[in-house]
Amino acid sequence: MAAPSTAFRQFVLKVHSRCDLACDHCYVYEHADQSWRRRPRVMPDDVVDATVSRIAEHVVRHPELQRVHVILHGGEPLLAGRARLARIAADLRAALDGVCALDLRMQTNGLLLDDDFCAVLVREGISTGISLDGDRASHDRHRKRANGTGSYDAVVRAVRLIGSPPYRRAFAGLLCTVDVANDPAAVYRALAELEPPRADFLLPHATWERPPVRSGEHPTAHARWLTDVYDLWTAQGRPFPVRLFDSLEAGRDGRDSFTEALGLGSPDLVVVETDGEIEQGDWLKTAEQDAPRTGFHVLRHSFDEAAAHPGFLAQRYGLDGLCRTCRHCRLVRICGGGLYGHRYRRDNGFDNPSVYCTDLTRLIDHVLQAPPRRPVGPAHALTRRGFDSLAVGDGDDEALRALVTAESSVRRMLLAAVCRRQPGPEAEALTRMDQRWPHRTAELLRHPYLGEWSVRSLEGLLDPGAVRQRLMEIALALALRAATDLEAELPDTVHSVHVPGFGLLTLPPARGRVGLVARRGVLLLSRGDGERPRPVTGTAHDGTSWEPVRGIVTDEFRVLLEDGDPYRDIAGVVPSPRLDDEEYGRWQHLFTEAAAHLRAQHSRRLPGIRTLLTTCTPLRDPTPEGAVTAGPRAFGALALSLPDTGARLADLLVHGVQELKFNALSDLFDLAGSPEAQDRLRSAYLGRAAFKAGDTAGLTEYGRHMVDRLGG
Repeated sequence: MAAPSTAFRQFVLKVHSRCDLACDHCYVYEHADQSWRRRPRVMPDDVVDATVSRIAEHVVRHPELQRVHVILHGGEPLLAGRARLARIAADLRAALDGVCALDLRMQTNGLLLDDDFCAVLVREGISTGISLDGDRASHDRHRKRANGTGSYDAVVRAVRLIGSPPYRRAFAGLLCTVDVANDPAAVYRALAELEPPRADFLLPHATWERPPVRSGEHPTAHARWLTDVYDLWTAQGRPFPVRLFDSLEAGRDGRDSFTEALGLGSPDLVVVETDGEIEQGDWLKTAEQDAPRTGFHVLRHSFDEAAAHPGFLAQRYGLDGLCRTCRHCRLVRICGGGLYGHRYRRDNGFDNPSVYCTDLTRLIDHVLQAPPRRPVGPAHALTRRGFDSLAVGDGDDEALRALVTAESSVRRMLLAAVCRRQPGPEAEALTRMDQRWPHRTAELLRHPYLGEWSVRSLEGLLDPGAVRQRLMEIALALALRAATDLEAELPDTVHSVHVPGFGLLTLPPARGRVGLVARRGVLLLSRGDGERPRPVTGTAHDGTSWEPVRGIVTDEFRVLLEDGDPYRDIAGVVPSPRLDDEEYGRWQHLFTEAAAHLRAQHSRRLPGIRTLLTTCTPLRDPTPEGAVTAGPRAFGALALSLPDTGARLADLLVHGVQELKFNALSDLFDLAGSPEAQDRLRSAYLGRAAFKAGDTAGLTEYGRHMVDRLGG
């Protein structure tokens, strides 16, 4: 039996040990372990300082840790207050700066979230998940206040707030605990309507001593509930990632799970309680009093010392650490025996299958029998009803999202065609990562200039060497998004690398052997001289420079300011070189003014701008009135000459996004039979001209239908 790894990658910090809800299914307060009663309410300063130092110490001792995940937890972590959470975040960043990347997260019930709290989360980079069990009846069944009243309204208010444009980048997703007494369709619809960036479904914590409650005592009630949700999610085109389902499909395809509740990966999580005690996973609180306890403490012991505790080691032996039944099961590489805590029985500890074994078997078999997922084609993503909604100019939320899905499908097909024409390690890496992290590919494909580049490549307008370099850059971008590892050696002829959505790297002419490494979400430069790869940042002493893509953030929307992409010259425009800090500040200022003007004067246009506009590229020669252009093959991007006023900029954005929509509809539907008819229809759609009654010569059925809708 091989010795297990002793490195922790996930650190759960219990910053507050009490809660402002009284959920009857809570594993902290309602299960066997009641150790919360003896702990301080708030993690003291000396414990915070020691924990931060111990994490940094652990990373230094384990150079393989290029990124660590710290989760602020409780109880209810928001009870710790804004100042304390901000201080913990700042201390962690300072301690890990130059040591490794930090992924800082928090799980909350959301009751205390307000604008001030959300602003702190955005500023401090705390990615925050909210617990929501579905619709009102489902959520309030368990998640009640101490006085017995439900918490649904307050939680949904919090979700809508953190999901709004100013704060959405701090929104990690929704966490739902399964209750088979709830309607699975109602639960799923309630979560989907809130448009989370991702979601997860948790089986309620249970053991063989305290088995799960099953509706009608059906032996696979939880599997039936989850398969209903899985089928709904799949039928709707998988509008957001679901960690449980993505993990099952990853196991089916021979890939690693995304959750410790499935698969044979080595658990790497450790908990620090408010009093500084180092403990195992919280789910062990369901087994017996002090089951997670190790006897180690951050004021006296390192995490390496704690990692040698038998409780941690027992969970890290993979297949060899499972009971006989699991080791011989046909599904073990997908299931992995289920969550460790769910295997507990008083007479033999954890040497058992999961108490959910029959549920997991049925659920996995259902996923195995499902047809392999395919990209959603344009014709399926945007229905006739959606076309009708967009044909009048604005489009409702569903139609706007369908338009994005359809255009992403087009880009996916274009990119796949380029990969087929240019086979090689770059194309193979892209294909492999797309199969493993399709939702990350979908995020990457929102970058507008990938469409422009793909078309140029397929039209033979680019040198094959340039195409291969771009494929390598796209692969690096996808690896960074997926936080996986990828290495790429740069030919001597390459002196600049643009990683789409991340930035532009410029290399000195005489540089020797150089490679780029994507490692757990961080881009590193490798010299090939035996030295440890270093993060690319700023301007180095050897002349290497990194110019990250910057963003513009307003109260209503946020966009990338793309002034470095080599394929940003859409529609024949002349893009500006990289803006200096003063010019960038002016763009931010005028966009802030424009957002306020849009809110006051064009509120019905805001949903389209929020959903469709991803990128703005500055034009070289600004004018007082400004100008805007939407390239036909760069959906989501506007080439913009900045005007003198925010009000004028708001008008340009409204016009530009209308042009984006028309270009996309023209791409997806055959609207006209001649360029002249297409131009007339474009003018009508953009409000520049009107069709005379019956004057629809040269238009197709869809084009005539658009004219009818515009006339109505």
